[in-house]
Amino acid sequence: MMRVIGVMGGGERSTPEVCRLAYRTGYLIAREGWVLLNGGRPVGVMEAAARGAKEGGGLTVGILPGRNPEEASAYIDIPIPTGMGDARNCINVLASQVVIALPGGAGTLSEIALALKSGKKVVLLNFPLGDEFKPYYENGQLIPVKTPEEAVAVVRSLLRKR
Repeated sequence: MMRVIGVMGGGERSTPEVCRLAYRTGYLIAREGWVLLNGGRPVGVMEAAARGAKEGGGLTVGILPGRNPEEASAYIDIPIPTGMGDARNCINVLASQVVIALPGGAGTLSEIALALKSGKKVVLLNFPLGDEFKPYYENGQLIPVKTPEEAVAVVRSLLRKR
């Protein structure tokens, strides 16, 4: 069975440091033999993670907000146009076995919230959340890490438990 790992994070306003972390995360996901899934657009965390996965020899899936597959990043192997706008975030989360979230805005927060509501584990890569998320840290649904290597090690461990 192919393992699908969602990598979520900021778009246009992502910093170079966050994009570097996303690239490395995507690369490591590919080296594990997992499929990388994200929002598919050619910006920020989406572009960087997909580029890392492709350069690591992996397979990438992009769940696009619009109807045109040509709007996907050049690093997306399988573009899935939805015509759903931000509602596609639900697909991003439900199609992923585990979600890795990097710093982002409201879209990323919505993906984290959807993942938590659906009982998914979320690995937070340098993306601390406020006290309102304390119960999710305490029950083990939110797992903070500092490096892409730690994120992939946590995902590996979570997948073994399934």
